[in-house]
Amino acid sequence: MPNSNFFTPSIGRCYSKNQTMPQIFKRPTNAISRLTIFGGVFVVAAVAWGWASVVYSPFVSGEWTPFDQPVPFSHEHHAGGIGIDCRYCHTTVEVSPFAGIPPTATCMNCHKQIWRDSDMLEPVRASLSENRPIRWNRVNNLPDFVYFDHSIHVSKGVGCETCHGRVDMMPLTWKHSDMHMQWCLECHRHPEHYLRPRDQVFTMGWKPPMDQDTLGRRLVTEYHIEPAFKLTNCSICHR
Repeated sequence: MPNSNFFTPSIGRCYSKNQTMPQIFKRPTNAISRLTIFGGVFVVAAVAWGWASVVYSPFVSGEWTPFDQPVPFSHEHHAGGIGIDCRYCHTTVEVSPFAGIPPTATCMNCHKQIWRDSDMLEPVRASLSENRPIRWNRVNNLPDFVYFDHSIHVSKGVGCETCHGRVDMMPLTWKHSDMHMQWCLECHRHPEHYLRPRDQVFTMGWKPPMDQDTLGRRLVTEYHIEPAFKLTNCSICHR
């Protein structure tokens, strides 16, 4: 005859088949377990969201923060007030990957006569007399693994303002955008949203004379811009 009792070693007691083993975990424990699991998921998601918010914040990217420079050069005064064309200083922006930094001689074309004895401009005069370039602090600096060509963007109708903002309103220069990859890809996927006529590339505050998408689609065709799927190819920027 089979034994109607069974022994539970962990508890050290013998029970009959009609008896019920005691519950180690009470019923409310199930609710606590579910709350802990789902709560853990939300905590991980919150930490990931917080981390992404910091990484993509202006605090990390340096947006909207004026850079200290050896000379407090004001684009607001030179470009906005006096109306000096971007290409007077950035001479290679139309023909080279690099926009170029003006040599001290370019600055002194005017400052030999204007503010020639200003204490603020002493570093400029010293640079010219000692034949030593001014060491400007770079404002927009892409990683070394990113290839960017100013000339191709200018020739395809991308305005300076699109990437650099209203520099004619900057008493000291700051970054207008984070220049993360997703920011670049937005333009490469939808170039029609950003294009302007070539003769307006250097115009600050330019407004399209018609709907931007209508104008942009026309310019995409006119300037022979590659289809969006080619512009988002990795080799376009990573060579």
